[in-house]
Amino acid sequence: MRSRRTLFPILPDRRAFLRFGGAALGTMPFAWLGRAGSATAATSPGFGKAKSVLLIYASGGQSQLDTWDPKPNAPEEIRGIFSTIPTAVPGLRFCEHLPNVAKLADRFTVLRSVAHDDLDHGSATYLALTGVPHPQKSSNPPPRPTDYPTLGAVLSRVHPVGRLPHASVTVNGPLLVPEAVSPGLNAGFLGRGCEPLLVGDVAEESTAVRGLETLPDLSAERLHERRTLLHTLDHPMPGDSAEQALETSCEKAYALLASRAGRRAFDLSQEPLALRERYGMHRSGQACLLGRRLVEAGVPWVTVLFNHSIRGQDKYPEATDWYGWDTHNDIFESLKIHLLPRFDQTFATLIEDMESRGLLQETLVVCMGEFGRAPRVALEPRFAGATPGRKHWAGVYSIVLAGAGIGRGGVVGASDRIGAYPGSTPYGPWDVAATLFAALGIDPASHYTDLAGRPYVVSTGKPIAAVYG
Repeated sequence: MRSRRTLFPILPDRRAFLRFGGAALGTMPFAWLGRAGSATAATSPGFGKAKSVLLIYASGGQSQLDTWDPKPNAPEEIRGIFSTIPTAVPGLRFCEHLPNVAKLADRFTVLRSVAHDDLDHGSATYLALTGVPHPQKSSNPPPRPTDYPTLGAVLSRVHPVGRLPHASVTVNGPLLVPEAVSPGLNAGFLGRGCEPLLVGDVAEESTAVRGLETLPDLSAERLHERRTLLHTLDHPMPGDSAEQALETSCEKAYALLASRAGRRAFDLSQEPLALRERYGMHRSGQACLLGRRLVEAGVPWVTVLFNHSIRGQDKYPEATDWYGWDTHNDIFESLKIHLLPRFDQTFATLIEDMESRGLLQETLVVCMGEFGRAPRVALEPRFAGATPGRKHWAGVYSIVLAGAGIGRGGVVGASDRIGAYPGSTPYGPWDVAATLFAALGIDPASHYTDLAGRPYVVSTGKPIAAVYG
């Protein structure tokens, strides 16, 4: 078991303290006042147990009925054509095409009663990754500067890092829904200074971020001279938030260039080839491997987009890299051939790898999407494909949590007999967000401020205590 080097510590400083407390709720949107976070977050079972969050985002709407919450006793038009298999947890069964994940079911908890009412990918992704409903519900709006910040950007605001620049990294982006970039992944009204570092296709070459290589003819002294010249020419005027944000981005880039450990974290060639192949030599596999490396390097918030497109299969039906979970038609062919084998291999390897390195004890790993799929299997004539599938469904779906004190081998919540609605206490994306922040030792009921000093609550939800067993 290897100890982890903390390169991105989460330590409150004076600015973080001033941003954090004492702000009134008066500027919060009225509709959310009744759901403000709990004052007892510090006593919740998972509070402060994580040094990092690793969010695996299965975009497109992963079918709960064909993965984590099968209904083998329902009629065929509900249960689908797949069988179920036993897992490492007695009585718990998963889809037959998740054999590797099933063997590890005693290392994570399945939350089966997540629900909300947003039925399109863009706005539901915004809800999932900000914890706040989009004003254009059930739509695919473009990202806007006035958007609420993604959760990693909020972390960057409430706990600015000290030794290395990026508190939040998004891997395998941008997310396409299905061709336009999705909202919910940027810093929104917090500005570019809190923007997560966006990394694209890391399977193309061994170095995930280009330009980090040390050039033999560029000494540290010359690099410093260039940085000084740039600062002199582009020094922002007081009050110019756009120029200040650009300067912040430049400072982060130079800080990353100056950090040997930071550069190494993005270099996948440091990993044994056998381990890279276990993750899978494709976009999803190498992205998850990089996610683990960033957590190991001490990045406190890493979001891995398992699929960079919700349904790229329309244009590239032979390219598994382009498949997303938006399976309106041909769901069983898509799952069996393209989606489930890759997910089963990569997610199981990630959990095993993190546990073997001791990282699972101090990292909250979450696998989730924006919603699930409809109980009834049917052919949708408006979509490509010749065989039936399942439409969007937010009435109930499942997510998986592991590490940082999360119960091992647990099942929390339940859906009804056909997997349509919660059969027990429902939880929303706002509660998932509150759980992630609480795990990092951040009270969801505390506040951060935007660039104008206006306060916003960190999360309107409450930590989900039940997932801690």
